[in-house]
Amino acid sequence: MATGIGSWPGTDAREASAVIIGELPALPHLVELPARGLGADMIGRASAVLVDMHLDATTTGYRLRGGRGAVARVAEDLLEQDLDAFEEAWELAGAGADRTVKVQSIGPWTLAAHTELATGKRALVDRGAVRDLSESLAEGVARHAAELRRRLGVSTVVQLDEPALPAVLAGSLRGRTMLETVPAVPDPEVQHVLDVTLAGLGSPTAVHCCSGGLPADLLRRSVADAVSFDLAQLAAADLDAVGELLDSGTTLLLGLIPTTAPGRRPTWQELAEPAVALIDRLGFARTTLRSVSVTPACGLVDADPTWARTALRLAKDISAAFTEDPESL
Repeated sequence: MATGIGSWPGTDAREASAVIIGELPALPHLVELPARGLGADMIGRASAVLVDMHLDATTTGYRLRGGRGAVARVAEDLLEQDLDAFEEAWELAGAGADRTVKVQSIGPWTLAAHTELATGKRALVDRGAVRDLSESLAEGVARHAAELRRRLGVSTVVQLDEPALPAVLAGSLRGRTMLETVPAVPDPEVQHVLDVTLAGLGSPTAVHCCSGGLPADLLRRSVADAVSFDLAQLAAADLDAVGELLDSGTTLLLGLIPTTAPGRRPTWQELAEPAVALIDRLGFARTTLRSVSVTPACGLVDADPTWARTALRLAKDISAAFTEDPESL
C-alpha cells in the first residue's frame, strides 16, 4: 500500500486532512504541519503527548522543564485542532470504520538527542533521562492513538521517527558546548529503549529513518513490525542487512518519491526502478514487491502543495503496479 511519512506543507489542517484521506485510501495518516511554528515541529509536537514531563523552548532548542509551559499548551492546542480537522474530513469523505490510520511521533532516541536538560546538555547523555523520556513518550503516544481510534472507530499503526538514530549509534552528535562530548550509545542499549517504547504503544509499529547509515540489523532485531527508509540513502554496505530485514518478515516501507519537485516530473516507472533493482540484487523474486509499501523519501513539509499531492499519487501508482504485476516491471 501507499502512505505518507507525516509532515505536510502549509498550515491548514482541514485542507491537509482532506487531501491525505482522499489520496491515501489504504493507509491515510494524521498530518503534521511544522510551518505553523513552535510546538508544531517534530520535537515540539512531542510536548503535547509526553506524560508527566514537559518541554519548553530556549534559544538553542527545546529543554525539559518542571511544569507545563507555553510550548506544551500551544502543542496541545495544535494537536487537538489536527484531530478535529481529521475527524471532520473523515466524516465528509464518508470513510468507513474498517480502515487503518497511521499516527506519527518522534522516537525516543531522536527526542533525547535534540532535547536539553536543565544544565543545557543533551538529554542523551543522561541515561535516566532517556529512560524517563521513552516511558513517558510511549504512554502519551498510546493515549494519542487510542483517542483517534475512539473518534473514528478505526485501527491504528504508530510510526516512530528516528532520523538521529545513526548519529546516536555512531557518537557523531556534537555537544552543546566545546567541553561537552556525546559518546556513542551501544547497540544493545539503543535496542532496549526502542523496544520498550514500541512495546508500550498498543498498536502495530513502524520505525522511520530517512538518514544515511540505516541500522538495519538493529531494527531487524527490534520488535518493530515495519521499517521505513529513503532507498536513495542506502549504501552498498547496507544491502545484506536490508536483505536480512526483508527475509525476517519485517515489512519495508520504501521511500521512492522525491520530497520536493524535481526539474522534470518523473514517471512512476522511473521512480519504481530502484526498488525493482534492489529486489533483484538481493536475489528475491519480484513478487516480493507485493509485500512492501511505498512512500515519499521523507516528510513533505518543504514541497509545494501541488508536488505533495503528486508525490502521493505516484506512490499509489507504484504500489498498484507492485501489487498487480510485479514480474513485468
